[in-house]
Amino acid sequence: VQLQASGGGLVQAGGSLRLSCSASRRTSSNNGMGWFRQAPGKEREFVATIGWRGGDTYYAESVKGRFTVSRDNAKNTLYLQMNSLEPEDTAVYYCAVAGSSAGTSNAKSYQYWGKGTLVTVSS
Repeated sequence: VQLQASGGGLVQAGGSLRLSCSASRRTSSNNGMGWFRQAPGKEREFVATIGWRGGDTYYAESVKGRFTVSRDNAKNTLYLQMNSLEPEDTAVYYCAVAGSSAGTSNAKSYQYWGKGTLVTVSS
């Protein structure tokens, strides 16, 4: 499975961005998927995850209420709607496919990773 994240860019604090992650084949439709991010000088951290049905989602506390994860299995695409962005959200965002049907915040449970898209939030 190849993953391609897109939608990153430069935005002012308080603004919004929508990230997309396209998967190369339908394998991802039966698997949980997630978003992680890595800020400069920091370790990769969990952002959001969603189960294969799309009904079960889970967020990091730092983004809860501002970010929304969703998926369109017919299009093999994962989304991350990011609102009320803060400078602390600046990072490279990665999408990933889990090894099971459930979503998870554990990075070790993910089998496939995209190359990431850069989000920069200016103050």
